[in-house]
Amino acid sequence: MPLPSGGHSVPMPEHDRLSERDFGRIAELIGEHVGIKLPPTKRLMVEGRLRKRVRGLGHQSLADYCHFLFDGQGLASEWVHVIDAVTTNKTDFFREPTHFEALEEQVVPALLARHHGPEPRLKLWSAACSNGAEVYTIAMVMAEIAARRTLRFSVLGTDISTEVLEHAARAIYPQAMVEPVPSALRQRYLMQGSSPSRRNEVRIVPELRRMVRFGRLNLMEPRYAIDRDVDVIFLRNVLIYFERATQEAVVSRLVDHLRPGGFLFLGHSESMIGSNLNLRQVAPAVFQKS
Repeated sequence: MPLPSGGHSVPMPEHDRLSERDFGRIAELIGEHVGIKLPPTKRLMVEGRLRKRVRGLGHQSLADYCHFLFDGQGLASEWVHVIDAVTTNKTDFFREPTHFEALEEQVVPALLARHHGPEPRLKLWSAACSNGAEVYTIAMVMAEIAARRTLRFSVLGTDISTEVLEHAARAIYPQAMVEPVPSALRQRYLMQGSSPSRRNEVRIVPELRRMVRFGRLNLMEPRYAIDRDVDVIFLRNVLIYFERATQEAVVSRLVDHLRPGGFLFLGHSESMIGSNLNLRQVAPAVFQKS
C-alpha cells in the first residue's frame, strides 16, 4: 500500500496536468481516507499514475477526469480506482527473512504451548498484503511446520487495493520474483508455467492456496470486520507512510484483534511504534500481547 520514494515521469503537456486545486483535492481525500500523505513533490507521480485510468475511461485530459470526479458525481464509483492508481504495493517473498525464522523458531512454539486440544489451529493475518507474496511466504513456513506436527492454520491477507488483491488471488508471479524462496520450498509450493507464454512464471500450488483467503480492508476504518482471536498479525513497512497519530491508532486497532499471547510483526524501521504500546518485544520488530 505505501507510495514509492520517487520515480521518473514523462513530462506531460501543460493542458494535461493536474491543477493545483485538483491535486489538492485528491491529496486531501487520500490523506483523510487512506492515511497516506501526498506532498506536492508527488504531483508528477500522481499525474502519471492517473493518465492510464483517464485513457481507459475515454476522458480527454486529467482536467476532464477531475471534473468527472468532483463535479459530475463520479467519485462514488471511481474512488476505489483512484486509490489503486495512486498507491504502490511493494513487497517480496521472504522479505526481512529473520522474521520468518522468528515465526518458526519462537512464535509458533510459544503459541502452541498456549493452545490446548489434539489439533490446534492458528490464525495469521497479513494486514497490508499487497500482491500476496507475504501471505504465501507465511503459508509456506506454516505448511512446513504442519508437516512435522499436528497443526491446522489459515492465513488472511487484506489490502485497500482491489487490483493487488486480484493479483494475490491469482497467485501467479514472475520467476525472478520468487528467487528469494529457498529451493526446497520452490519445489514443493511452486508450479512452473508450461505454455510458451507462461515459461517465465510460476503459480502457488493449490494445496497452499486453499490455506489462504483475501479481502479488502482500509486500515483507516475505525473498526475492522476481522476475528478478535488472531494469533499473528504482520503489518510491515506500511506505517512509515502514516503520521504518528495514525500509526498508533492503526496498531492499537490491530492489537485489539490479537488473542492474549498473540504476536505482532512490524517492519524493522517501525519497531519504535510497537514499543509505545502495551506490548512486550520478543525479537527485533516482533511484539507479544500480554
